[in-house]
Amino acid sequence: MSEHRTFVELISDHIRRSPDRQALHLLPESDEAGRARQVSYRALDTAARELAGWLQARGATGERVLLMHASRHQFAVSLLACLYAGAIAVPVPATGRGRHHLLRVAGLVKDAAPCATFTDAALAPDVSRLLASCGYGSVPCLAADAVPVRSPWEMPELTPDTVAYLQYTSGSTGAPRGVVVTHGNLLANLEAIAALTGAAPGERVGGWLPLHHDMGLVGQLLLPLYLGGTSVLLSPGAFLKRPARWLEAIGRYDITVSGAPDFAYDLCLRRVTDEQAAQLDLSRWRTAVSGGEPVSAATSRAFAERFAAAGLRPGALMPCYGLAEATLLVSGERREAGPVARAVDGAALERHVLRDTAPGRPERELVACGRPAGAEVAIVDPQSLRVLPDGHVGEIWVRGPGVARGYWRDAPAAGEVFGASTAEGEGGYLRTGDLGTLLDGRLMVTGRHKDMIVVAGRNLYPNDLEHAVQRINSLFGTGTAFSVPGERERVVLVQELRTHKPYGLDLTGLTADVERCLAEEFEVAVDGVLLVRPGTIRRTTSGKVERAATRRLFLNGEIKPLHQRIDEELLPAAARPSGVAHSR
Repeated sequence: MSEHRTFVELISDHIRRSPDRQALHLLPESDEAGRARQVSYRALDTAARELAGWLQARGATGERVLLMHASRHQFAVSLLACLYAGAIAVPVPATGRGRHHLLRVAGLVKDAAPCATFTDAALAPDVSRLLASCGYGSVPCLAADAVPVRSPWEMPELTPDTVAYLQYTSGSTGAPRGVVVTHGNLLANLEAIAALTGAAPGERVGGWLPLHHDMGLVGQLLLPLYLGGTSVLLSPGAFLKRPARWLEAIGRYDITVSGAPDFAYDLCLRRVTDEQAAQLDLSRWRTAVSGGEPVSAATSRAFAERFAAAGLRPGALMPCYGLAEATLLVSGERREAGPVARAVDGAALERHVLRDTAPGRPERELVACGRPAGAEVAIVDPQSLRVLPDGHVGEIWVRGPGVARGYWRDAPAAGEVFGASTAEGEGGYLRTGDLGTLLDGRLMVTGRHKDMIVVAGRNLYPNDLEHAVQRINSLFGTGTAFSVPGERERVVLVQELRTHKPYGLDLTGLTADVERCLAEEFEVAVDGVLLVRPGTIRRTTSGKVERAATRRLFLNGEIKPLHQRIDEELLPAAARPSGVAHSR
């Protein structure tokens, strides 16, 4: 497939050769909700051309177009229409709860400055109101399945350097970052993914991941189209309501490659019943990708053991590492014996030192995310910028054809992340902000150099959580949010009160308000809330909050809260102060 210069050339070739092959297999919300819908390459192409003609007639080539769809079919049509027209697709979550979602979308709209928005007919009124609130009420908001006027489509001049889409990621609500992904980036990364997963032309690939997320967009929609195969798609809501639906679909529709973040495998372990498991056939699931958040060795082992009776092979589970700034994939490895894991000294790892375990010492098990795939990986000291030898922990740097051009309209941020050079003079690297090490050529991710929190495959900025909590009550002063590593990342928030005298205050109620706020606005179940006296949170001499220092105090049991609500597993018994609630 390397002879194709753009994704449009490639899929046009598939359409010429096999127009009646299934491109999409769209599953209903439940077995009672209707039948699956099948869309051929010919039908997908016809619908995309109509929409692309409308875009070209309005001069949208090179302009941004928001895609805000709940319908997986219409999302696929709109995405291809943008690529066909030479417009820049901007996938955006269509729905969400709370103020955080509204602020997030508003910031994204202002950054992308779209010329049009494609959505579903049912969502169009709400999307129009949202655009108006952002100052973009004049931007056309079109139901993609109801093109008002058909215009002829012409193949635009596209090159590997033409921007295909913007993948918004990482940045806080006030400063979203759109990763600029070109056709060349996309094809290079899809080639690497296909080679790594063993995906062959014409195969069925799919899952339930949101299509505005890079794992869903690239790994479950564009990969099967790249292969000339079929994308089998289940909605995220259908999976969350009944996790067995995902596994049933894999067996029922012969899906060979599918994946999700670690939390999804854990959810299947907890909520798929023995009766449901007994009906599964996972024998054709060749590659079960685990990525998007830290991979738990315990979850991987338990999943392999639990579903072995359904035909799942140990070698199917494949931990991967990737990020949107590299289009998607950076590393991974299929091993018949299953994932490689290593137990290390947990306390030493907190200091970014890799050391074997010792009796009586805290232990953490690291899972190898395989070998670099279509990319080069270096482990670099973040201060000296010197490349570190194998076995040393440093920042993960990546370079290769899948690494994106930069961030949309954000040269300062792009300059900090893209095009970095080591002290030895090797350039062209992407600084991931993640920490890790290479052992026997395999990448092990140990943590993050930056403050970002990853929950269920989503990137959350601590300041967003902190600002939301501070709005709850005038008693709340400075707060800091951080994650605690382990088998899964746990979210902790330390919140100062503006008083040294808590007597008479409903501290239990305030703690519940914090948990409710984070659940409603961010869909995060916080694992620890500590209400503390003023001056507890560490700051620099300039007054900036030092999250890492406060996190160390928490892990060492040195914070003396006025009140806390915390999961038992977070702290060893010796580190827990007496007289406060621990469980919830």
